[in-house]
Amino acid sequence: MRGRRNLLLALVIAGGILNYVDRQIIAVLKPAIEQDLHWTDSDYGRLASLFQFSAAMAFLFVGRIVDRLGVKWANPIGVAAWSLAAMAHGAARSFLQFAVVRMALGATESMGTPSGIKTIATLFSAEERAAAIGITNAAGNVGAIVTPLFVPLIAIAYGWRAAFVIMGAVGLVWVGVWFLAMRGVEDAAAPSPAIEGGAPVGGSILRDRRTWAIAGAKALSDQVWWLLLFWTPDFFHTVFGLGLAKLGPPLAVIYGCAALGSVVAGFVSTRLVAAGFSINTVRKSAMLVCALLVTPAPLALYVHNYWIAVGLIGLLLAAHQGFSVNVFALVADIVPADRVGRVTSFGALCGNLAGMTILFVAGETLARGYGYAPLLAVAASSYLLALGWLQVFAPRLRLVADPEAPAWR
Repeated sequence: MRGRRNLLLALVIAGGILNYVDRQIIAVLKPAIEQDLHWTDSDYGRLASLFQFSAAMAFLFVGRIVDRLGVKWANPIGVAAWSLAAMAHGAARSFLQFAVVRMALGATESMGTPSGIKTIATLFSAEERAAAIGITNAAGNVGAIVTPLFVPLIAIAYGWRAAFVIMGAVGLVWVGVWFLAMRGVEDAAAPSPAIEGGAPVGGSILRDRRTWAIAGAKALSDQVWWLLLFWTPDFFHTVFGLGLAKLGPPLAVIYGCAALGSVVAGFVSTRLVAAGFSINTVRKSAMLVCALLVTPAPLALYVHNYWIAVGLIGLLLAAHQGFSVNVFALVADIVPADRVGRVTSFGALCGNLAGMTILFVAGETLARGYGYAPLLAVAASSYLLALGWLQVFAPRLRLVADPEAPAWR
């Protein structure tokens, strides 16, 4: 069974990479598509906004879908749905058609996060799941590195439309492998009818303080991720004058740091829990360390060598991923099994909405000439605020299986 479990984890990781690749193809192929379809930057910006908006709205529903389907079916249905949506990009001929398929991709890709967290919560114990989440969380960063390396080669050889179709087809192959791996498994995530965590199974997640603890932590931390995801290239262009040809290596290093931070945080947390430290001590201590590592970020504005700035931003994203790993692990630690999908989705929804807000604020801040200093100041303080929020809503963390765990209702 350990071999089967590791295979399923590998598939979840591969699914996370495919999720990010399908999302980012349009960014890599933007010049070719613009030339073919005569897009403007404004058109591309609207498509990006529609994608994120549809993903945020879908989080209102996909968590419940994942909880009802269970691990066996939620994963392949999600991957198949977003793979077909990705392939549909190859047939889009107008802006309206692209808008429809981008919204479809955003909505279907939102199944990836709750499905992945629910799978790990099902397959791994509290002592092991942080490492598994850390590796899975790094998958998106691998996708950010892989996409610009391979997708242009496909587009050059077969055209940009074929790139969407081929990468989407890889997802359908993944679905076939998943069903082979799950042969003989009835339902790896059927919720227990017992009383879990001191609270009855089922019920509204919005009446549970644990939900709001996780949602607030996600909103305050994820806003920084979205800010840097969209504005880091412009930061290096504006502050250090880097052109398009020089942006690749710094961005690769930054996302490599993010992936490393995710994996390291996961394994360190796992070792500490296995050593006998409480969930409360391990999760909050890890988040505190990550929050403190973020605080030097504003210094990136005042260094003369852009590689030092790369190191500071890379440290920020590594710390973000370490913080994120422990927040996701908390979902599996303290939330009853039948609510994991819904709570994960609600937290992701709050993170997406906070991201949309900070992106708007960033545009207005930069347009008014205030520069990046206020934005990096927000980034430097957000994680300490997130940890404070968590402490208020969940002052004492206990594993959901602990019969003495408080219900926080």
